[in-house]
Amino acid sequence: MSEFEAGSVWLVGAGPGDPDLLTRKAERLIRAASVLFHDALVGPRVLDLVPPHVRLVSVGKRSGRHSKDQKSIDRLIVEAALAGERVVRLKGGDPAIFGRATEELDACRAAGVPVRICPGITAASAAAAGLGASLTLRGLARKLTFVTAHARAGEALDLDWAALADPQATLAIYMGKKAAPEVAKNLLGHGLSPDTPIALVENASLPQERRLRTTLGLLPLTARSALGDGPALILIGEALRDRGEAVNRYPENSLIRREGSRT
Repeated sequence: MSEFEAGSVWLVGAGPGDPDLLTRKAERLIRAASVLFHDALVGPRVLDLVPPHVRLVSVGKRSGRHSKDQKSIDRLIVEAALAGERVVRLKGGDPAIFGRATEELDACRAAGVPVRICPGITAASAAAAGLGASLTLRGLARKLTFVTAHARAGEALDLDWAALADPQATLAIYMGKKAAPEVAKNLLGHGLSPDTPIALVENASLPQERRLRTTLGLLPLTARSALGDGPALILIGEALRDRGEAVNRYPENSLIRREGSRT
């Protein structure tokens, strides 16, 4: 594979977990690799596509359960490339969205190792697809903001809550399950209505995906009582309103709703 020479590294997006959501390029790179370092969030069915000749190395990090620190991961990737391996660093979702890609890019470049990125489908897109929803809505949600709610132990989320509490935006919060009470408190405290629609999606795109609809005022209770152990995404904003709820607000949709109710 001419785009993947020995001694080089590709940071590859594995998507949200469904192997059918891998890009064709990602699958080519996986098959051409000699060693593959993968995250804990890479779906097992994606790893099933890895050929037997490719050496698999788990370097997964989950909240409270870190198998490798970032510097160790950087070192392993660089050492493998300098040894002449074709290295794939496989990351859940898109490598450039909360995937700590910058650290690995910098480590490779500092060592003179060629490194490139193959993008992947991010969890917010997969979650919205599972809901049958759009992340934007003409006239009501013209802005889409991605935020990570992951903070170091004991630290508060250092976010611009005034900017995030925008009723004309959609907010996608990654790794937000534990932070749900703080998210709700801060958004409500900066003026967002407690009736703001919310969707929580756990294990987006996987067979065990769970989808929950609630409101900002009920977010802490819903996250605490209804979510399991899987990775969850919180989507907030008018675009996430159940379109059945919107029929009275948008009478032109009423025929669509009636036709759907016959099935």
